[in-house]
Amino acid sequence: MNTPTFPLPFSEPIHIAGIQARAYEVPIAQAVRTSFGKMHARPAVFVRVVDSHGQEGWGEVWCNFPPGGAAYKRHLVNHVFAPMLEGRSVDDPRKLFDTLTRATDVLGIQCGEPGPLAHCIAGIDIALWDLAARRTGLPLWKLLGGRSSDIAVYASGINPDRPADVVQTQSDQGHRAFKLKIGFGEETDIANLRAIRDAVGSEAPVMADANQAWDVDTAERMISRLKDFGLDWIEEPLRADRPWQEWRRLLPLGTPLAAGENVMGASAFDDALQAGSLSVVQPDVAKWGGFSGCLPVATRILSSGRRYCPHFLGGGIGLLASAHLLAAAGGDGMLEIDANPNPLRTLTCGPLARPEKGRVRLDDAAGLGHAPDFDQLREYEVAF
Repeated sequence: MNTPTFPLPFSEPIHIAGIQARAYEVPIAQAVRTSFGKMHARPAVFVRVVDSHGQEGWGEVWCNFPPGGAAYKRHLVNHVFAPMLEGRSVDDPRKLFDTLTRATDVLGIQCGEPGPLAHCIAGIDIALWDLAARRTGLPLWKLLGGRSSDIAVYASGINPDRPADVVQTQSDQGHRAFKLKIGFGEETDIANLRAIRDAVGSEAPVMADANQAWDVDTAERMISRLKDFGLDWIEEPLRADRPWQEWRRLLPLGTPLAAGENVMGASAFDDALQAGSLSVVQPDVAKWGGFSGCLPVATRILSSGRRYCPHFLGGGIGLLASAHLLAAAGGDGMLEIDANPNPLRTLTCGPLARPEKGRVRLDDAAGLGHAPDFDQLREYEVAF
């Protein structure tokens, strides 16, 4: 893996005294809908790493699907990874990311679950970087080489039910760009995009996420029909495991294509960039890579002339990590902020809960700048 070469200003290694993951779940009145299924609750797994001085760092593990995944990944962190790491000294989180990835490669093959292991490694990596930055007194975006903490955002996860109403609410709350979930039938998708365009006008950035809903023939037909809406991008029009030559068939249609949340591994991202099919690339910091994996990928995305827009739809710690990563990488990308109610996000995401004119600004607090308050979250914790 190609990693940044900046020195880490540690006076001493991090001695890991403890690692603990906690799982949370919030029932919701209106399900979050995608083309492949519904979320009837909002889950989160927050990871706490403590060093020998009592300093803490926080991370988040991706756990949206399937239902019950949060409790399982909490178990993986606490009973597979914690015994591997407690008592260990870390002089560079990037080295530990590679070590954990290699150490669990065979386990991932044996149990047929490389994804959940990668999700846990990502959450641990986020927590270690947060801890590293807190030890230096620097905000993480600055430790990682960022020049500005001011970033653009967009309202995401907009369901196919009354989307114009959601857009209006999000606009009132400071958003200026919007992404609709599509893949619910041609006429439904078109009517919803028309309603959003009528609500926000022709100049506001509008995107659409098909969540892998179509085969290549359907994607060609739908992208042609949606062209008049002037979309900034169409996300995952095809399954993420389809060959890149199928994605290239869509390029002559002219609408930028986006993907990346379901790409795992530095070499897989290199293949995606080399294929030349994507205008917008969207690694998910809590799903694969953490900072150690995703920052080098983000650098290569920008160097290749593509747009880096981190994917994220979970709790507030992962959202903060995505924001710090975008600020560190730079470029003209936008941060994805879920438009659906979720206290696991709003209670833990600090300044990201209050966009102004489509932008947010991270503060200069050390690390991620925010830590979860267990008293506020206690009612949502999943029992062991």
